[in-house]
Amino acid sequence: MPCPYCGHLLPRDAQRCDRCDWARSATETAEGKASDAVAVLLSIIPGLGHIYKGHRLAGFLWMAGAIPAGIFVFLAAIASAGFGAGLFFFYLIAVMLHAYAIDDRVIPPKEDEGEQY
Repeated sequence: MPCPYCGHLLPRDAQRCDRCDWARSATETAEGKASDAVAVLLSIIPGLGHIYKGHRLAGFLWMAGAIPAGIFVFLAAIASAGFGAGLFFFYLIAVMLHAYAIDDRVIPPKEDEGEQY
């Protein structure tokens, strides 16, 4: 494997380059880790961000919780001449913040074989 900085040929499992200051830990890829931003965007539909991060049960519970929250918002909107319709955004913000904050359960691959063509 060539060194990403200087091009010197290294053994496949090399941790450092002996000719420059490259270290493997400095160039680790983000593969195998779920993106927090994607989880937040998917949470526009409550629960999808959690499912994306590997928390299936929590995702389905957030989806199921959206139904009573939607009914409550509908009733609040009727009772308050439409002003209660904004309450559902608080629920969405809570779902998005939770999806952003939880650790993901996506399992990284055993060995990165690089790009395949």
